[in-house]
Amino acid sequence: MLFGRKSEPVSWIVVFLGNPGARFDRSRHNAGFFTADAVEKSIGIKINKLKFKSLSATATLGEERVLLLKPQTYMNLSGDAAAQAMNFFKVPLSKVLVISDDVSLPLGKLRVRRRGSSGGHNGLKDIIAKCGGEGFPRIKIGVGAPPNEDFALIDWVLSKLSAADEKLLKEAAEKAAAAIETIILSGIDAAMEKHN
Repeated sequence: MLFGRKSEPVSWIVVFLGNPGARFDRSRHNAGFFTADAVEKSIGIKINKLKFKSLSATATLGEERVLLLKPQTYMNLSGDAAAQAMNFFKVPLSKVLVISDDVSLPLGKLRVRRRGSSGGHNGLKDIIAKCGGEGFPRIKIGVGAPPNEDFALIDWVLSKLSAADEKLLKEAAEKAAAAIETIILSGIDAAMEKHN
């Protein structure tokens, strides 16, 4: 790319939520990053360019140009990355698709939503606060609830997955990658009907 050349516009931003670093690699909270890995494999790209406080890549899906982001801010500041990219490309909130873990869903279950509250998820909470509200589509990937009430939620989502649970989560991530494609090419209603 020539120095100073304006970046090509994008019509969608996909934000994969997770925490950077080896310590968090195999944790439930990184369901979004698992999905980014599945997207990399399915379309043959690397999400590795440092931009917008994220590892990033752009891809074309049908007629849509899509910015893929893996925020490197840690979960609680995910809105910093999403807001920077939104403001730079002037993408409306309705075209910012967020992929996150959800403890209220069974492990491996997907839920596609047009909009919604944070449900107590700190990454979603920060995006809502910094990007202008709850009106963004999202794909929630079930990671299951803690096994008992004495297990602190933060310890649960940051704990390492067993091999069996990791396999289930990776399979769910592949389904989430397919749901991203459906949302961008066919719309949220089609995705809710097909993937919920």
